[in-house]
Formats: sequence, structure tokens, C-alpha cells
Amino acid sequence: MNVKFKRVLSIGVVAVTSGLLLGACSGKQQGGTANRNVKHGIALITDSNGVDDHSFNQAAWSGFKAYGQEHGLKQGKGGYQYFQSSSAADYAPNFDQAASAGYQTIFGVGYQLTDSVAAAAKKNPKKNFVIIDSVISNQKNVASATFESNQASYLGGLAAAYSTKTNKVGFIGGAKSSVLDLFEAGFRQGVAAGAKALHKKISVQVQYIGNFTSTDKAKAIAQSMYADKADILYQAAGNAGNGVFSEAKDYNQARPASKKVWVIGVDTDQASLGDYKSKDGKTDNFTLTSVLKGLDVAVHSLANDAYNGKFPGGKHIVYSLKQNGVSITKGNLTTKTWAAVQAARKQIIDGKITVATSPKK
Repeated sequence: MNVKFKRVLSIGVVAVTSGLLLGACSGKQQGGTANRNVKHGIALITDSNGVDDHSFNQAAWSGFKAYGQEHGLKQGKGGYQYFQSSSAADYAPNFDQAASAGYQTIFGVGYQLTDSVAAAAKKNPKKNFVIIDSVISNQKNVASATFESNQASYLGGLAAAYSTKTNKVGFIGGAKSSVLDLFEAGFRQGVAAGAKALHKKISVQVQYIGNFTSTDKAKAIAQSMYADKADILYQAAGNAGNGVFSEAKDYNQARPASKKVWVIGVDTDQASLGDYKSKDGKTDNFTLTSVLKGLDVAVHSLANDAYNGKFPGGKHIVYSLKQNGVSITKGNLTTKTWAAVQAARKQIIDGKITVATSPKK
């Protein structure tokens, strides 16, 4: 994504915005080579999902690679690197390892790393730290970055309402939290708005996996929802969300293209995950649209701030629909649906629609 962000800066604790998690698997830094100037090195401390999860983690890592390419830096000391974590017990040691290896700006991408980022920042006051999808206050060497994914999820819900044929849709989340509340709340509100505009009654099934790694459980939930006639599922589940795509592919391959079900992607454009061949031999795609977070550009931008001696320590940067910090893709949306989405986007930006940050109980 080549969108250039404007930034909204504020100090203090505010509502946490969207996000899934980062991940990999071993508690060790990954290969690479040395760079001449170590003061511009950036490091990523992962969760257990991996940097190639087709979602949140992959977006962050692509931002790291873009930073390296821009400044002629290679993967390795003094350049850019990620440190793998197999569990939460690896977070603190990995932050220590990254700091001792000389990386100047260290990122914890995902709200589950909040405490570890805060502790590492106190331990290393001369280094820069970034927490993504959470807010750490009163630490001058920590920048906090969040995304208003409830806004983009609203657009995804609106698109689902305009696209469903069964008038049943579903939301599958990873681990229940205030961060995931943003995705669920926005999606529910968008579906409701679309149903009202179209004079339809649309039900929304909601279920959480309990984590961001269990693809088998995600697949089972999707199977149940599709069996109950839901024809569009929005998954905000990190690596586990691949299980939803797997089930949709299995389901669609056994049916004619005219009877397919859909998945709404998250964080990155997940269109390619929807490619399949239907029972009647047609090559098709079932990714309706993807709700995007500009996480790749955010980490790239913050790394550049540090590179230029302007690291926004102590600040909270909010990436919203207004700055294209969140958005959705055109994907397989009809012209009518896309027009409704664009109209709603403008209304949100203009303050005519306020999107909830937590689901109504």
C-alpha cells in the first residue's frame, strides 16, 4: 500500500483500536547480514502467528522490508529484523535480545505485547519502542499507534448487507478483547445500516475462536455458520482466519459457482486466498472484499521518524478512515454496493455517522 498518512497526535490513554497479532515460532532472531550503521536498526518482536500469516503480521513485516529497501539496509544487525516468539514467555527475552543486539527502534505489534513493551522501554531508556494496537502512557521513549478499524468494519458490514442472498451473515473473531470489539461493533452496525436502507431483516451470527492460531477451530465455526445458511463471513482472527478461507474453499468447490458463499478478508487484501474452481469447472473467487489496516505504512512511517531523529516518543498516533489509515477493497462488490460503501465512507469522515467501539449487548 502506497498511501501516505497524515497523523493525528494525542497524548494519554484513549480507546484502543483494532488489531490482530504478530507471530512466528522460535524465540530466536532470523538470519540476515550485517549493516554498517547500527543506529538505524529496527526490530520486530513477534507473537506466535508468524510473519507470513496473510494478515496483520505479514502487513507489518512488509513495512519493515520497505524501510530497508528505502534506506539500503539489509535484514540483520543495523538493518531490520524479527525475533520469533513461540509463547508469551519469549516476549521479554526477545526484547532483551533485540536491545542488546543494537537495534535502536523496537516494535511490539499486537496488544498482547503491551506489558512487555512497557517493561523493555523502562529497561532501555535510550532506545525507541513502538506498541501497535494499544496505548502506553507516560513513557517518553514509547510511541503508541492504533487503528480505527471499527470504521472500516462498518463498511464491510454494509457491503455484506448489500451482498447477502440468504440474509444471514457471520462474524468470526480471534480472542475476545476491546481490540476485537472494534471489528465486531463496526461490522454489526454496518450490517444494520444496510438492512435498514434495503428494508431487509438480516441476522448476524457471532462466535470467537479464543485465540489467533487455531485454524481448525475457525474452520469448524465457519462450517457451522455456512450450514446454517450464512452466505458471508467476516473473519478477524489473524492466522486462524485461514481456517475460514479453507472451509469456504472446500464448500465452494463442491457447489456450482452460482451457489457460492463468501469471506470478507481482514488487515491485508486477501483476495488471492479466495481463488478456487467450482463444481461446474469455473475458475472463480469468493473473497467479497477485505477490510484493510495500513499497518505496513504505519511501521514504515514510524521507523522513518526514528531514522530522521523525529521519533514521536510519548505520542499516540491514530490511523483512521479519514487518512486512509483503514479502508476496504472494491473486491467483488457490485457497482451499487461500492457506491453505497463510498457514500457511507464520506458520511463517517464528515461526522454524520458515528461508529460504535463496542458491540451492543
